[in-house]
Amino acid sequence: MRPIRLGLTGGIGSGKSTVARLLGECGMPLVDADAISRSATAAHGIAIPAIAAHFGADFITSEGALDRVRMRDLVFSDARARADLEGIVHPLVGQAVELQTQRHAASNVPCVVFDIPLLVESGQWRKRLDRVLVIDCSEATQMERVKRRDDLPEPAILRIMQSQTSRKNRNAAADLVLFNDGLNLQQLDAQVREIATRFGL
Repeated sequence: MRPIRLGLTGGIGSGKSTVARLLGECGMPLVDADAISRSATAAHGIAIPAIAAHFGADFITSEGALDRVRMRDLVFSDARARADLEGIVHPLVGQAVELQTQRHAASNVPCVVFDIPLLVESGQWRKRLDRVLVIDCSEATQMERVKRRDDLPEPAILRIMQSQTSRKNRNAAADLVLFNDGLNLQQLDAQVREIATRFGL
């Protein structure tokens, strides 16, 4: 029997990565699309030749990796460039995700978690998933967490938040919403464990 495919997503600073770790501790294997994407654009990653061919060598570092700062500045100001980058990276990430999924399915687990930061924005993931869990919090909390974690100025954080879909759209795509605002780690862990029991763990 095929395991349930649970998509996990949330805006920047929502606590999605913490929830992914806690779900893993409950016994849910994790397919991390963001980590796969980073690997694809790391030094000599599988997406680097196509990125260099499309955007130019200036977007590749001397180590052979994607120049993330330069590309981030471009895609936040140019929607077409963002779509072009996604058109290169997403199919490659999709292939790697499917391989990992098949390996997990072979171990007969009841549920596999897919950690996908831009699940709603991409438009391609929902049809590949059985359920979607959204980690939600207020925009003020997002701002506070990211400022503390990444030491970014507020305009830069706001620009990232605005590049993502709205809370309303993200929550509308959810089958389950975990509101991660004002919770300590113990309280968050308790909620995650309750969710895990719904999926056979």
